[in-house]
Amino acid sequence: MDGGQCVKKAYESILHGDYELAEIWFEQAVAAQPVNPEYHHKCSITCLRNGKLDKALRYAEEALRLDPDNGEWRFHLNTVRAQMLLKESAAILAADLPDYGIAIARLREATELDPLLDEGYLMLAAAYGTLRMYEEATRSAKEALKLNPQHAVARRLFADYNRRRRQARERHKQTGQ
Repeated sequence: MDGGQCVKKAYESILHGDYELAEIWFEQAVAAQPVNPEYHHKCSITCLRNGKLDKALRYAEEALRLDPDNGEWRFHLNTVRAQMLLKESAAILAADLPDYGIAIARLREATELDPLLDEGYLMLAAAYGTLRMYEEATRSAKEALKLNPQHAVARRLFADYNRRRRQARERHKQTGQ
């Protein structure tokens, strides 16, 4: 079967909600035509959707290697990298002794790679809040709200950290420090 037929089968699988099978068909399209960057890109999107970040990264990098001037594919590669950083940061923050500095640095990188990553801004807000860095926590929660105004957690974090930020400012004025 040629790559085009495999892609058609992949889309049929997607229409039936079988993303795992779609991934297999996209991989077969890549195997049939390994120098076709579009097939690598489509496979990467499906792998990302399936939560297979390492595979998504490999296919995205190969698509861009084959067509280095494609801005859409560069954006997708950045999205995959941002998701990987997000996942890594979540693991760091879930550790018994989280390294907030490393987690914050990775989350900041993730939101630079993918400025639409509302979950990254939420995690940043929580990390900054834990460190009592309320200015940064408020700013991060506000960014998440800009991206998703209906996000209940973002609204709650923004209100909480904004209140704490104002309280800290007031204490600072009262003590003269």
